[in-house]
Amino acid sequence: METKAVILGANYYIGLSIIRCLAIHGVPTVAVDYARKGTYGFHSKYCSETLIGPDCKRDPDGLVDFLVDYAKKQNDKPVLFPSADGYVEFIDKYLSILKNYYLVTQTEHGLYTRVMDKESLHSIAKEHGVLVPETVHIDEENFKEKVEQIIKFPCLVKPADSPAFVSKFRKKLFKVYTMEELEQAIKKATDADLEVIIQRIIPGFDDHMYTFDAYLNQDAKVTHWLTCQKYRQFPINFGASVYTGQKFVPELYTIGAKFLEDIGYKGFAEIEFKKDEETGEYYLIEINARTTNLNSLLYKAGVNMPYIAYCELTGEPMESYAVTHDTGLVFWYAYEDLLAVKDYIRTGQLTLKEVLKSYNRPKAYAIWDPKDPKPAFAFLGNKLERLFRKVFKLNR
Repeated sequence: METKAVILGANYYIGLSIIRCLAIHGVPTVAVDYARKGTYGFHSKYCSETLIGPDCKRDPDGLVDFLVDYAKKQNDKPVLFPSADGYVEFIDKYLSILKNYYLVTQTEHGLYTRVMDKESLHSIAKEHGVLVPETVHIDEENFKEKVEQIIKFPCLVKPADSPAFVSKFRKKLFKVYTMEELEQAIKKATDADLEVIIQRIIPGFDDHMYTFDAYLNQDAKVTHWLTCQKYRQFPINFGASVYTGQKFVPELYTIGAKFLEDIGYKGFAEIEFKKDEETGEYYLIEINARTTNLNSLLYKAGVNMPYIAYCELTGEPMESYAVTHDTGLVFWYAYEDLLAVKDYIRTGQLTLKEVLKSYNRPKAYAIWDPKDPKPAFAFLGNKLERLFRKVFKLNR
């Protein structure tokens, strides 16, 4: 295969998983990041090229020029893959330029950004009859009274722009228990010039979180899909997947496929749902408009999302396929799962016995691959270096 795949971001395991999923089929993979230090995906034997380019946040125009210059040197338009939300927003913003030089799944300017934005996503979901958690906006009249009457405490203060919020506060949201805490959380966000919404907590432990992972072709039709159930996340209760299993839940297809097709979505999407433990209803929480944390699990379960996109965009679409049975497979990001387990046990949400019992399942690892071990060793080296620096500073 001559058509290259350009992967934006290799300093996290999502980018690494995209590289591996494509290279095993002979696709030339070009990993792009803004720094070499700490970028453990660069160490993969599956990387055909590694490039250092401008940061998409600090110098997006520079990155556009960098990517255009690279594409002009190729015989065919490369396929472009974002590995993080920031890169999704970057491609969405500069789509009119990038689509002239790259093959990309999205064709409607701004759609990916709208479904990533919590506020606009909730409006779209409501229009299409999909349940979302009750929400109050801080600019509504008498919003405090509405919080006390409709939302109730504890509740969540969530950002409209998740990447910007995480970059600022290193967490996905604020959980508040009183009106005073709510006011403080809103002030923190507004002082940082970030929009937030106030949302009801859907009752249920972390294992009530589910995902619908799907690929939609250029006709906006679901061609490949599977569903998963979270078991643990980090930070606990409101974080990212660290221990998640593939679980066939047909209701999620019924809700998720129709919604994505109705809004004209194209490419890969992961809808996160939470099942209300009291009513059994599924609430849409958010959409990941790029390759997911669970990509290694999806691949091991038989759905290679990056390669599906590559094949369609290069003119050789794959046959439709769905995983409609339980494989028993789990995704495991060991480093953050161990941090999560400590907090689950400390807060009495899980016992050590329950945790140990859960590990007795075949795994799809976030970073480790015996056929491609160097990225895992580089990752461990980065963590040990940080630890040594921390200890050295403490002893000075």
